[in-house]
Amino acid sequence: MHVEGDYWADGAVCVRGAFRPEHVALAEEAIEANLASLSATAKRASSSDDGAFVEDFCSWQRIPAMERFIRESGAARIAADLMGASVVRLYHDHVLVKEPGTRQRTPWHQDLPYYNVDGRLNVSMWCPVDPVARESTLEFVAGSHLGPWFVPRTFLDGQAKWFPEGSLAELPDIDGDPSARIVGWVLEPGDAVFFHMLTLHAAGGVSGDRRRRVLSVRFLGDDMVHAPRRWTTSPPFPGLDDELPAGASLDHPLFPVLWEA
Repeated sequence: MHVEGDYWADGAVCVRGAFRPEHVALAEEAIEANLASLSATAKRASSSDDGAFVEDFCSWQRIPAMERFIRESGAARIAADLMGASVVRLYHDHVLVKEPGTRQRTPWHQDLPYYNVDGRLNVSMWCPVDPVARESTLEFVAGSHLGPWFVPRTFLDGQAKWFPEGSLAELPDIDGDPSARIVGWVLEPGDAVFFHMLTLHAAGGVSGDRRRRVLSVRFLGDDMVHAPRRWTTSPPFPGLDDELPAGASLDHPLFPVLWEA
């Protein structure tokens, strides 16, 4: 296992050889089981004439291979080391599959503004089970996790369905900014990227006959708390606002402890 990058300086790192072949196989099994039985939160994030980009969330309680990967792969320990956390909880799992011919680019965005949590100690893991070329990989604006929150928008039509218009900064023109330091990595199965939930990131489409199947897992460290919203978050956690007050620790069966010092 080898870490490329500096988590707290850049907001994203690549961990080479993060997972053994048996854990990659578990991740692949979990992804395929999820695709075969999509949940009510699943969505298509590509236009109807542009391949298929399918996403689904929060399936660990119904897909045994998903739970096994989350608990057995060692991902939570890697997350703890990167964050410097003494406790790591699961936030949610997220399957992202771009089928061959999906040309559509995933636009620049941060994840935390879509969520119902807040705090500094967090990390998202992005683990492909297929080789990922540089033009199709997840890429990041290094250091952007240290900056402001930007308005989260829908990927296809740019609607502000979460924070109201004008309540957060507008996303700058990343692609037109020559000073932006963009980092990204060619990945093989077993490699993974780990990034802060406020790091700006985007990804290209896939060409030819190559699939890009990814299992992403989001982890919460010591200081993460519940942040109820007046709108439906992505993913949603129905009824949680009635069980946890604002600012409360995420001590709840939905967010089990995966690693503890």
